[in-house]
Amino acid sequence: MVTFYLGCSFGFEAALKAAGVPVRNVEQGKNVSMYKTSVACIKAGQFHCPMVVSMRPVPEDKLDAAAQSTHAISLAHGGPVHIGDPKLLGIHDLSQPEYGDPVKESPDDVPVFWACGVTGVEAVQSCKPALAFTHSPGCMFITDQKAETISPLTLEPAQCPLTFCISQNPQHYSMTNKRAVEQIRAIEELVVEDPGSRGIRALFLQDELLKASLSLSHSSSVLITTGFPTHYMHNPPEETDGPPGAIAMAAMLQALGKEVVIVTDERALEMNQHIMRDAVEKGVIKTAVPVISFQSNGPDSALHFLCRDGDPTKPRFDHLVAIERSGRAADGNYYNMRGVNIKHLVDPIDNLFTTASTIAGITTTGIGDGGNELGMGKVKAAVKAYMPNGNLIACDVAADFAITAGVSNWGGYAVACALYVLNLCPIHWRYLHRGLGLSPTPDQQSLWMACLPTVAKEEEMLHILVKYGVRSGKTANLGLEVDGLTFHPYHSDIIQRLRKLTLA
Repeated sequence: MVTFYLGCSFGFEAALKAAGVPVRNVEQGKNVSMYKTSVACIKAGQFHCPMVVSMRPVPEDKLDAAAQSTHAISLAHGGPVHIGDPKLLGIHDLSQPEYGDPVKESPDDVPVFWACGVTGVEAVQSCKPALAFTHSPGCMFITDQKAETISPLTLEPAQCPLTFCISQNPQHYSMTNKRAVEQIRAIEELVVEDPGSRGIRALFLQDELLKASLSLSHSSSVLITTGFPTHYMHNPPEETDGPPGAIAMAAMLQALGKEVVIVTDERALEMNQHIMRDAVEKGVIKTAVPVISFQSNGPDSALHFLCRDGDPTKPRFDHLVAIERSGRAADGNYYNMRGVNIKHLVDPIDNLFTTASTIAGITTTGIGDGGNELGMGKVKAAVKAYMPNGNLIACDVAADFAITAGVSNWGGYAVACALYVLNLCPIHWRYLHRGLGLSPTPDQQSLWMACLPTVAKEEEMLHILVKYGVRSGKTANLGLEVDGLTFHPYHSDIIQRLRKLTLA
């Protein structure tokens, strides 16, 4: 007979208490709650089973402390594998644990889930051995070793886990380490630089880039929209800000294994499909992204576009991103920064965002540099107060996250860079993959790095746009210029500095 001893989450309860985190099951004199999940463990020979997790309700303001104190005790399962809605683990009723006792939550508590040693019981049962003995869940083998002395990780400050709420419907938190947070904040500060002196700093909200990128990292299918027909006197009326940032995000999302679709105005559909084809031929993006349009043919058009069979429990996309996309104002019109109504050139893609806000499981992000872009309704009070023509042009449609940039393309580049940083963070990667022991391969890392924006790729992208008659937003110049800023030195400098921060 061969005996196996597995770590147990009871081993970190003392650490939780020492960190000031209440342990509700102990307070209530109950065994911890344990649940089978829909997360499949990695198969090993004949052993295969779903992950079993333990759950402890933790006050929201103690989530960082809970993550940090448990991550340091690797032999007692380490940090959490999920924080938030249990349904995201396939758990439908917290009051009905498969093992242990139900534990009551306090009003401000958030369910926090750790890997559980009972997974081993499920694994043994899966291979149907002729004979096996195991423990009764909650009745553990107690050793003479102190949990805190058995190879605890020594956490450097930069490696400390931090938690962030990335969705309220469903409730979902993500994790990364302090170093990644500081890196992404530096990226965010860089792209909010304002060489055009437009005063966009007034619209800035810290950590919108971080939270949007965390949410995108957890996504599986992303819809991106762009296109601002500001040049109503030209054909085409589009500007060079938006498409380069959209394609930069799409390239990184594809490299991370996400499905990506781009939606644009039907009027510009063929042109954008040709731009995508050329972007692939010139090496700006590795694989073509489908480019489609959306037309509103009735009150449920957006719902049927976003969800299979119009069923809100079956969304096709879990994240929508708008970058430099004309946004609907409070009066129902669409305005450029000069206050000219361009509604006749714009399809109602805003409806996808307003409908998405009613569907559980779809998160939205808006990227803009003036406040009249789709999604920037989140900061419309600031737009009205500080931007020229703000009361007229302010977008009325809010996104969950609003990323402000000096030029919207820079916001798209920043998202691509932040996704790269997050997926190289061991804390985030472990949490993203439910602590299953996976790690990124060198081939994956090389692919991600190759998908970061470069000066050469972005210059080529501008050449493609100019080929199709797409002009600079501020000046209408047909050349290597975005928002009145020439590619060299302005945009090339930002790209080089972004890469330096990202690859640090």
